This record gives sequence, structure tokens and C-alpha cells, in this order.
Amino acid sequence: MPNATRSQPSSVRPAGPPPPTPSPVSAPALAALLSVLAVCGGDAVARVFPFGPRHRAVNDLANQFVPFHAHLWDLLRGRADGGLLLDWRGGWGTSFLPDYGTYLSSPFAPLVALFPRGDVEYAVYGITVLKTAVAAAAMTFLLRRTGPSGAWWWAAVLGASYALCGWSLAEGAYNPMWLDGLIAFPLLCLVGEWVRERRRPLLGPLVVAVCWFANFYTAYMATLGAALVLLVRLAVTDSLRRRTLLRAAVTTALGMGLTAPVLVPVFLGSRHAHPGVVRDFAPAAGTDVLARLLPVTYGFATPAAFVCTAVPLLAGALLFRRDAPGRERWLWGGLCAAVALSMQWGPTHLVWHVFATPNGSPYRQTFVLSGVLVLAAWTGLTHGLPDRRSLLGGTAVVLALTAGALPSPLLTPWSLLLAGVGLAAVAGALLLPGRGRYGVLAALLVTGTLLGQAAATTAYADRERLARLDDYPPWGAEHERRAAALAAADGWPAYRTDSGLPRVAGNDPLLLGGQGAAYYSSHTPAVLTETLAALGGGWTSRGRNLLSLDNPVTDALFGVGARWRDGEVVRTDTYLPLVTVRPPGPPPVYGPSPFRNQELLLGARVYGAPHAGACRVGTEVFLWAPDATGTARLGANAPVRLLGGTPKRRAALTSLGVQRVPGLKPVLPGPGELGCLDHDRLRAAVTALRTRAATSVRVTPDGIRAALPPGSTGTAVVAIPHIAGWHCEDADPTSYGGLLAVPAGTGALSCTFRPPGLRAGLAAGAAAALGLAGVVVAGRRARQGRAITPPTAAPVGRTRSAVPRGAGGR
Repeated sequence: MPNATRSQPSSVRPAGPPPPTPSPVSAPALAALLSVLAVCGGDAVARVFPFGPRHRAVNDLANQFVPFHAHLWDLLRGRADGGLLLDWRGGWGTSFLPDYGTYLSSPFAPLVALFPRGDVEYAVYGITVLKTAVAAAAMTFLLRRTGPSGAWWWAAVLGASYALCGWSLAEGAYNPMWLDGLIAFPLLCLVGEWVRERRRPLLGPLVVAVCWFANFYTAYMATLGAALVLLVRLAVTDSLRRRTLLRAAVTTALGMGLTAPVLVPVFLGSRHAHPGVVRDFAPAAGTDVLARLLPVTYGFATPAAFVCTAVPLLAGALLFRRDAPGRERWLWGGLCAAVALSMQWGPTHLVWHVFATPNGSPYRQTFVLSGVLVLAAWTGLTHGLPDRRSLLGGTAVVLALTAGALPSPLLTPWSLLLAGVGLAAVAGALLLPGRGRYGVLAALLVTGTLLGQAAATTAYADRERLARLDDYPPWGAEHERRAAALAAADGWPAYRTDSGLPRVAGNDPLLLGGQGAAYYSSHTPAVLTETLAALGGGWTSRGRNLLSLDNPVTDALFGVGARWRDGEVVRTDTYLPLVTVRPPGPPPVYGPSPFRNQELLLGARVYGAPHAGACRVGTEVFLWAPDATGTARLGANAPVRLLGGTPKRRAALTSLGVQRVPGLKPVLPGPGELGCLDHDRLRAAVTALRTRAATSVRVTPDGIRAALPPGSTGTAVVAIPHIAGWHCEDADPTSYGGLLAVPAGTGALSCTFRPPGLRAGLAAGAAAALGLAGVVVAGRRARQGRAITPPTAAPVGRTRSAVPRGAGGR
């Protein structure tokens, strides 16, 4: 009797690969487990949080990701100041949707709400490990989907090798938003398989949309890599057709279009952001690039290309396999070489990074190379285990790459030891019979190599990050006390509560609470940086990491009624409401002196000039020395540490204390300008402006409403930066010294915030949704039409019926 499996005509749907046979253990689950064991094991060896006393609070992990997840926790629990469109906490009021789309749009991010807020660092760590595990499972599923049904544990090991690549362990560990790209690459390759087989017309674009929504930056790189993989797959099977490429392009475009409501505001947010420093790409030394292929290496400006030794061994062996078609061998080998070389050439480097050299690590696309190597290794295994000839060839390739890396200073003794032991273990496992006890031994050898190399690389990267990168104090009891004190003093929107100094991270208002000037993002608005700098603010990260400005005049101007200072919350009554009315006249034009700029915005003279280098007794001495680095002191007052040096850093306008001794001159670390603040004059100016302040103010998650005094004339000024996206009733908003302003003649102020590009993004998303629905409907109708096509009529006079083959006849 013929095979009972029901077959379908090729015109309906090309047959895909046979479904994988059941395995004793789920291969994706095993890959996920291996990745968790390696990451947590390496962190435990390094005694790094949460397994030891060493913390993980370095660079952007402390400055951005943990604070943004803390703010997401507040949003999800209904405790945030603002909403999805507008953040009232950081930067005196900034657009939030671009930050959400850049840092928090991952499907895993909402899991932070399952933890107590004080455990946000635990939450971010758990999400990081979970993303690594999901990447391992996704790659394993892809490998099982495209390969034979037998070697299930090999698929698990290779899938985990991808998730435990050097890029993941050294870069993604403290940039967890990038790990969504690590997941996206195998998922997008899976979409490519569906396109090749003309399957999943609805699910394909949806998967693309999820990948781009999770993190558009690394999803872009993953999309380029998946496109290259698809081209190789099509060329190997001699099915490279224009129609297939068109289906792939449409699938990608529809998926990207679905994310446009977030994607377009993100791009426009970058356009309005303070520009970073433009750098020319400088390729890394070839020996260093080869060294980073080995375990236990670290380098900030080199590609973290390490993958378990089994991967380059199998990928190299593919080149020497006689049982594999020549086209397959050389196309996969060529793809691996092309991706590696493209990371070292300026024009292709720009293509990988959306045509802009990034500030920081210039090899953020390295995970694609790791994925391509894993796919090449698996391609060889689809023909069975390599014979001795091809295994010898693969070993020679690994040894040659290692020899080329020997001059690199990045190599460590552990690198060569683990690489050598791993090569011997994997090669020995490949020589063993694949069944019975020998098969178990082979699996243990390969799995042990993976876990040992990955855990050691994790531990080494943990130690090196703390030694080489900026680090910050981790969340602890003192931060809990500070956050509780800020919450107790909160009076928003009647006044702001500033998280103050010393700072914990770049986004202290998001992490600790309050509503201050501090803010750090890729989308820090240029107008915010310029306004804060004109008023005496300081920064790091070339103007994108803005610091809290502890100054009585700016506190009065921006309605700061309480701030953290010297270990406690300090309150003041010398502050203005959020909305004030200024007399008719032109807006202030700033000059080089922050003292004069503050007075222009306040509308009163409150600073005096020092006489013979000393301020008048009873005034507060302020120092403006943005490029100074060192210690300043006024008599017996506490010393003040300055850290300046444009363009990377800028020291803020700083108080040296009250002048108590006549003629006493401050000791300065370098040239600077002194200003002598008269607090009596400041209180008088604030009192005068309060008579022209709004009688009531109400803030919403996307705007502000205020009632102005009857008969008001002039300009209503809101103490928030005039960023793009504000829309006000009855009048277009203007800038008043960098602040939001509208004419005051209407007696009321009603403004809403809509991030630039939101409407266009919503329209593009709706168009993509309609296009996707049209594709699905058209495909369904086409399949129905093929299914109901009547059989060809038999010639007249013939009595035998024309039954299509495969339709039920024997």
C-alpha cells in the first residue's frame, strides 16, 4: 500500500523540510538551559551581582537602562509623572515616546513590574538572562527547522553557542536592549525560510514587526544579516528568483510599517537631539580581530566575535567536505568571510550602523557574524558528522586563525588554554561513534567545552568592565532613604523636587523620583542642552548626559521647591509657579555669561560682580569654570570638585559658599568667572513675578493647563524646555529663552504634547495594516481558486474519467 501521508500539489504550497522527530529533551529548552548556566555560572565565578559583592552598575547600564526600567515600573503601576508621550521627571519635561522606542519597547521590559521597585536591578538582570536564553532557543529552533531530524543535541549546543557569543557576553550584558537583536536574527532568518517556501504570509510580517519594535537599531543589523542568509539559501538551491526577493521585500516593508507609530517618532527624536561627536571609523588591528575569536578576551574597540570552538571547527570543516555540494561550501564560506571583512571596511561599516559611526563600540553588528558562523557550522552537520579529512581541514583553519592572533596583546593565557583544550575536546567528540555510550560522551565533551569557554569569558568580561568602564554605586539602603525622602517632599505640580547631588546615575529623577534637570538619552533635545548650558548647567557624554543644576536662581525659575543636598532634602519658598506671565517685549537673548543669562530670564539683577576678586560679605559666591578640572575652595568652606573639559565634559555653575570674611578670595583650579548672588534681591524678584503667575496649574500625561490672572498681557512662560511637539490652543507656541511660551491675552493656557512624527507614524502603520490584510486576503483567494479549479474534461468518446494523480486514485 502506498504511503498514507496526505500530499499536496506543488501548486498549492511547496513542501517544506520534514518536521523534526521527537527528541528525548526539547532542543530549544536545552539550549536555553545551557545559556542560563553559562551566564550565571560566569557571574558567580566573578562574584558579580547578584552572586557576589561586585556590582554591575557600569556605563549605560547604570545611567540609562536601570533608570528607564524603574520609570517603566512607575508607569505600569500608575505612579509616574507623565505618560507614554511626555515625561515630566527628567530634563524639566521631555518627550518620552522616543525613549520608550529606544530603551523600553522590548516585549520583555514589562516583566520589571513583577518585581518590587527596589529590586529593579534584579529585574534588569533577570530580563538580560532571559533574553539570552530566548536567543539560544530561537537559534536552535531555526537550526532544527532547516536541518536533519537526528542531531538534536548538536542543534542545542550550536544554538546556545550563538546566544553565548562574545558580543552577547561582553557587550549585550550591559546593553540589554541590544539583546533583542540577538533574538531577532534567527527569527528573521526563519521569516526568510517562510518567504522561500511561500508560507506564513500573515505571521512573517508580524514577526518582523515584533523584532523592529523590540529594538529597531539591532533589528536593522539583524535584517541585513538575515537578507544575506536568504540570498545564500536561495543560491544554494538554485531558486534565486525575482518574485521571491519581492516577497521578502514586501514582508519586511509591511513589518516595518506596522512599527511606524513608534519608529518615526524615534527617528525624528534623533533629529532633534543634541548632536554627538562625529568620528571617522578606524578598523581594528587584524591580530586583535582574530584574538577576539578566542575565549577570555576583552576590548572595547574590537569585535567580540568569540563563539564556542565547535563553531569555527565545523564551519571550517564544511570547506573540505566532499559530501557537500561545492556551491554550498563556497557560498557559506564566502558569506562568513564577507561579513567579517565588511566590519573592517569604512563604507560597509557605515551600512551596518545606519550610516553613522556610533559613539562607543564600533562593532555592534558582531552578533550577525556569530550567527552566520553558527549557520555555516550547522550546514555542514546536515550532511552528517565530518569525516577525518574534513575534520583535519577544519582543525587547520582554527589553528591558522589562532596563530594569526598570537601577536595580539588582547590574548590571555586562559585564551590559549581554553581554546586548545576546547579544540581537542570537540575534535575528539567528532571522532567518536555517534550512538550509545560514545554518543553520550561526545555530547558531554562538546557541552562541557561550550559551558567552560562561555562561563570563563563571562567572568573575564565582568572583571574587565569594572576595571575599564565608568561605574556607579549600585542601588542600596542609602538610595532607598533618598528616594523615600524625595517622595515625602514631593509637591508636583505646585513645585518641583530635584533629586540633587551627588548623582547616582545619569537619570536620577527616573530612578530616585522628583522632577529635575538631570537627563541622559540618545534623544536629549538640543534645545534642552543649549538652554541648560546658557544658564550654567554641566554635562558629560558630550552634552547628552545633563547634570542637576544646584543654583537658587534656576531653582526659582523652574519652580524647584525642594532638592536633595548634603544628605537630606532641603526646602525653600523662593520659587516660582510653573507658569508665569512676563511683560510685553522681546524674549531674552543669551550671551556667554550664565550669570547675566539667568538675570535675563528672571527679569531682574540679582548678581553682583566681585571687587578685586572677592565678593561682598553676605552674598553667595558662585564659580563658572566649565573647562576646569580640580578643587575650588572659599576659605574654611567645604572644597568643591570640578570636572570639566569640553566637548566631553562641562563643569556646572558651582556654589563656593557664603562670603563671610571681607576681601577673602577663593582658590581656583584655573580661570573662571565669579558671581556674587544677593538672596534678598532674588526673593524680591520672585515675589514680584508671583503676582503675575498662573492662578491654577494642572498637568496631564500629555499636556498642561493653566488659568492666568485676569487682564494679563505679555507672554505666558512655562518652565519647561521648548522642545518640538508642543501645540497650544489659540496660538502657536514660541521660545522664551529656550522655554515654552504663548501670548497671554486669552487668559488661559492649554497646551498638549504630541511627539514629532506620531501622526505620520500612525498613518503609515494603518497603511501597513491594510496592506497586510490585502496580502492575506489575496493569498487566501488564490489558494481557494486553485483548490476549486475543475479537472480537465475527458475527450468526447472516452469513457475513462480524468482523475488527477494524487486525488484519490490508485
